[in-house]
Amino acid sequence: MLSSFTKFKYPMSNILIIKLGSLGDIVQISGVLKDIRENHPEDKIFILTTSPYVELLSICPYVDGTLLDRRLPRWNILYLLKLKKLLGKFNFSQVYDLQNSSRTSFYRKFLLNIPKWSSTDTTLKKGENKEKFDKDSVLNRFEIQLSSSGIKTKHTLKPDLSWSIVNIDKIINKYLNGKFILLFPFCSPKLSHKKWPYYNELIEMIKKEHPNLEIMIAPGPDEIEESKQVKAISITEQGKSVNLTQLAGLINKSSYVIANDTGPAHMAAHLDKKGIVIFGHHTTPEKVSIETEKYKAITVDSLENLSAEKVYQMIKEEIKLIN
Repeated sequence: MLSSFTKFKYPMSNILIIKLGSLGDIVQISGVLKDIRENHPEDKIFILTTSPYVELLSICPYVDGTLLDRRLPRWNILYLLKLKKLLGKFNFSQVYDLQNSSRTSFYRKFLLNIPKWSSTDTTLKKGENKEKFDKDSVLNRFEIQLSSSGIKTKHTLKPDLSWSIVNIDKIINKYLNGKFILLFPFCSPKLSHKKWPYYNELIEMIKKEHPNLEIMIAPGPDEIEESKQVKAISITEQGKSVNLTQLAGLINKSSYVIANDTGPAHMAAHLDKKGIVIFGHHTTPEKVSIETEKYKAITVDSLENLSAEKVYQMIKEEIKLIN
């Protein structure tokens, strides 16, 4: 379960960060990780995460190693004992629980008997309402949590994912040489309510008005088949999805990004790209902390009622600047 770590003698203090969630969640903690690193300059910092994010976080300059949680059911006692044994080897002196879930509360109680545990539960003062706290934006919540744990926060509110970029010219050059707009028209099947249905119509409008621009998509592992229905160039590597560091490189090379509320949209926002993310009624851009000076949200009550023409009218002036 130890996926990768720098070889070294155990230091005086090992720090554990826990973040198990989605791609968007992982992207959002870039500033948090940097703040924790700067406040623990002499310590070794490990992050416990799930398999999709091990490779990405293994190149993060703010952590010294990644630990894999297979996230098996809690009734799997044998697995939990193995995980407890693994975590026990590092003699962690402090935990920053960035997942703040019932699962990690369970870990605190049964797997890691560590007094210095930073989480929502330890952040809230007596009488404060957790339900009200959870309605605040995700980055504001992290800032409050870290500040309450004695961390000076400089970067938490401004995640910077630039450390994740790798050069993907070799891949891109197989498909094009010019400027391109990158679309993320997909979403998890479990979150189909996040999916705006008119990407092909928007693609046709952009191609008609800006024929010198290419339009590209980067399907995930479960989106390859669906991508065949999208009227755009599909970027893959030997028939498979690009990995997350390659995806960061692709987003970085793009001129404009249009996406549903998904993990790649968060990557675009925190890679300082221009673009838009389309929101329905499911949540707000403010709560998930996705808008930046360059990356803006379109929010509507019903995605089905948001026409391609209306989206194009909102973005056409910025698209013109790409030419």
